[in-house]
Amino acid sequence: MFQWSKKVVKSVTFNPEIGDESLLAQVESYLEAQPEKTFSDLCKDALWQALCVPDSVRPSPNTAALPMEQQMGELQRQIAGLEERFFAKESNRLQTMESQILQLSQQVAQLAIIVSQAPSIHSATSSVPMVEVVNNSVFIPDPSPPQEVDPVISRLSSLVDDF
Repeated sequence: MFQWSKKVVKSVTFNPEIGDESLLAQVESYLEAQPEKTFSDLCKDALWQALCVPDSVRPSPNTAALPMEQQMGELQRQIAGLEERFFAKESNRLQTMESQILQLSQQVAQLAIIVSQAPSIHSATSSVPMVEVVNNSVFIPDPSPPQEVDPVISRLSSLVDDF
């Protein structure tokens, strides 16, 4: 198997064709927009993407090569992103809690109305005794209305009683 030295230099040739010239122009404009990147970084990124290597396997970018100001700027951007996500999540949780408190307040108000009406309902039913004690036996009034008795059943029941 071919062994590479620690640092391998490969060259890229751009021919004077329209495709190569437009690609070179894109590379130059990209590198001007991102001065912290080098042509080598750009080639490596393109190779990672072209070879469909997942991000989890790719090495992290070498931050030691960046100047201290750029490292601090990158850290500040990362912190700002974390803060933004954190505050958005906490804001969402706060809104959820506020809506739950509002629902609970409405339920408590409804319960208060029911409780305030309960004494009038209780006082109306307290005039009718629920249980009467007669000769040491318990009489519980039947809450259902009396039902009509079928005449045939009443005649048969009297015959059964006589039997």
